[in-house]
Amino acid sequence: MKTALIIGVSGQDGAYLAKLLLGKGYRVVGTSRDAQMNSFGNLSRLDIKNDVNRESMGLNDFRSVMQVLNKVRPDEIFNLAGQSSVSLSFDQPMDAFESISIGTLNLLECLRLLEMPARFYNACSSECFGNTNGHAANEITPFRPRSPYAMAKSAAFWAIANYREAYDLFACSGILFNHESHLRPVRFVTRKIVQAACRIAEGLQDKLELGNIDIKRDWGWAPEYVEAMWLMLQQKEPDDFVIATGKTCSLKDLVRLVFARLGLNWEDHVQCQPELLRPTDVLVSRADPSKALKKLGWKAKYFIEDVVDMMVEAEMSEMKMDSK
Repeated sequence: MKTALIIGVSGQDGAYLAKLLLGKGYRVVGTSRDAQMNSFGNLSRLDIKNDVNRESMGLNDFRSVMQVLNKVRPDEIFNLAGQSSVSLSFDQPMDAFESISIGTLNLLECLRLLEMPARFYNACSSECFGNTNGHAANEITPFRPRSPYAMAKSAAFWAIANYREAYDLFACSGILFNHESHLRPVRFVTRKIVQAACRIAEGLQDKLELGNIDIKRDWGWAPEYVEAMWLMLQQKEPDDFVIATGKTCSLKDLVRLVFARLGLNWEDHVQCQPELLRPTDVLVSRADPSKALKKLGWKAKYFIEDVVDMMVEAEMSEMKMDSK
């Protein structure tokens, strides 16, 4: 039985990954900053909380990282922790940089010092590419980060690459484009839109305030993206991969799809507010995930229309359950 250590197991990706690995017969250990106080709500929503062993780990605390790695002795490590919000990173840039880049470096250094043969996956982000002038980004596209979050993810990416080459670690980065589900917190724009539209449909609110709805992104379905993470650690050699659907749409189109799914006209309810604009933003995000198909055999099965349908269905179902 393999042991997997999921750092940041309480988040969307961590919960789905835990469910995937449990289904493959892994012993799964998940961490959070305070495992005794964390409710691990997403694990409960997937009905796997009792199947996941839980440990406290302060990723910025080298000693804490060392202790957990020594105790768990994992075969595979998935680092999904750190600040996850681009918007929040503008307000808390130091936390973004430290939680992502220093946390990743602590893990790499512990692996090196312990001479642990664990395979290591690190969550990178399409935000690192910045604006690519409409060109589809792949694994050799230069990084031009436009947020503190993207700066931190870029630093972590290069730390992974350097430790892989200098110390022969099996370490790789998944450069994931946007991937969504109903497990997203409401601060993420997709969940914010879906929740607001469902509440409007039920007569619980009337308006939704958004920032720039002309941005374009590649949106996929989170549960299948975690399979790509796992596949990366099953290869003979470590490598980095872009994971995306390969299709881009505007936020305006996403809003239209969500409201139309509920029989509503989005223009009657959505207001764009200047104060919600980011200081700098990626205007168009496009992806070329062909390497993942060629080397991992991975290809997205669900696209934005499917994502909208599944998120709206889940949101309405939860609202009905809460009302009982």
